[in-house]
Formats: sequence, structure tokens, C-alpha cells
Amino acid sequence: MIEKGPNTLSVVSYWEVVLKASKGKLIEVADPRVWWEQALVDFAATPLLLRSNHIAGLWHLPQLHQDPFDRILIAQAISEDLTLVTTDDVVSAYSAHGLRVVS
Repeated sequence: MIEKGPNTLSVVSYWEVVLKASKGKLIEVADPRVWWEQALVDFAATPLLLRSNHIAGLWHLPQLHQDPFDRILIAQAISEDLTLVTTDDVVSAYSAHGLRVVS
């Protein structure tokens, strides 16, 4: 799916990586700024900014997943009619709510 493209990478993922790296939870990410730029290149992706309609999408999203980062990524994907690529099995439960997901 990623090789096929086109790809987008949410700034929400960047935000989460910065927070985790600053807490020492992502030791493989020395500098999140470098990670972000390299991830965009590696995935041939364009950045997806966080917009108010994405946040509004949380209103109708059921509480199937408790991680706020994953929930906003789900809301973004639904709002933008994107397919979300994830290894998180809980995210797949949102397919009944309009999410296209590949695990």
C-alpha cells in the first residue's frame, strides 16, 4: 500500500514522536526533526496538517480506542477519505464508522 502511494503523513505522528522521544521512550529517534524529514522522504509522503474539521470529527467517533493520538489519526483519515495504515488491531474496529484501514 505504501509503495503504491500517494502517501500522507500526519503531523500528529510527528507530535507523538517528539513527545515520546523527549521522554526517552524512543531511543532509536535521536532527533525527531531529522526523523520527520526522513520519514517524509522514505514514504514519499506529503504532510497532513491538523485542521479544525479533524478535531470536529472526534465528536461522533465512538470511544473504541483510548489513545488520543490514534483517535485523531482516525478522525483525520475519515475526514480526508484516506486509508489508515497501522499495526494497531483496535483501530480496525473503526471500519464500521467509515474508516478504511490496512493492518
